Amino acid sequence: MENVMDLINLCRDHKVYLQTHNIPDPDAIGAAYGLKMLLDHFDIDSTICYDGSIDKLSSSKMLDILDIEMLADEDIANDMKKDDYIVCVDSQKNAGNITDLIGNEIAAIDHHPTTAANAGVQYKYKDIRLYGACCSIIAKYYMDLGITPTPDVATALLYGLRMDTLQFSRGVCDEDISAFAFLHPLTDSSKLKKLEMNNLDFSDLKAYGAAIENIRVFDYLGIANIPFDCPDAMIAIVADFILSLIEIDIAVIYCTRKDGIKFSIRSESDTVDAGKLIEEALKDIGSGGGHPTMAGGRIFGENVPKLGEYPDSEITERFLRVLNIPF
Repeated sequence: MENVMDLINLCRDHKVYLQTHNIPDPDAIGAAYGLKMLLDHFDIDSTICYDGSIDKLSSSKMLDILDIEMLADEDIANDMKKDDYIVCVDSQKNAGNITDLIGNEIAAIDHHPTTAANAGVQYKYKDIRLYGACCSIIAKYYMDLGITPTPDVATALLYGLRMDTLQFSRGVCDEDISAFAFLHPLTDSSKLKKLEMNNLDFSDLKAYGAAIENIRVFDYLGIANIPFDCPDAMIAIVADFILSLIEIDIAVIYCTRKDGIKFSIRSESDTVDAGKLIEEALKDIGSGGGHPTMAGGRIFGENVPKLGEYPDSEITERFLRVLNIPF
């Protein structure tokens, strides 16, 4: 495990950007915000940035309630220079879910395992810990340095931790519990309550309906297509919902978009790693990765025609082949 003071000293006297993965979720937002305020404690200014969009669910609500500023790629395009420092937060360069911006990626802080696609990237600082949430890593920085986060920072970190572990029911380790114990007394309870209430729009029910209507079950695999554009967070929520079925140990939900196909994977199987499953299933046509219990991936628009005349069947066959389930 890295000493965060190495990162702090590295960032001094540099223009610093904290780049989350594309379409950031609460864990990415909370971790980046917590890191920004930690750097601010040492008089180091930094800018949180991202590419893609902010989902209308929990992420946008989080930005509003906690007054967190994040700048989109197009907002910094004219300001970022090649020698500006980028710290990848909740992702790693070449991971398939983070745009390669013009700046210099000098650091990565992530709770996802390094894959073959990004194993060769050289950083000045790299802190990869397989915790349930990236927010737990940032909380540990505060703990190690003896710094008390503000109520808003503690709330952001705790909310990101709870969301990424599905309220501590998925991928939790001892360090996540320690982070919770540290953060919980420091949070703004009224803001946390607002964040956790009413995160669905009425229109989001269509995603549930589409998944229920389209689901196909093969042995312990449940796979469904949402045939309209749907936020990443909603796809993940539907995947969790499908996984709750008694018959299903692996849930694969995908959504067709103008720019390609987005996947969310969930696994309750002791023998199937969700991250490795999506990486292998999309090999040569897309990219993906994640944790043993949860993962995501994408087939980019230019590769969708490679799925042929019956894309749903081809996608299903790819997962069945990896799982060795008869089609």
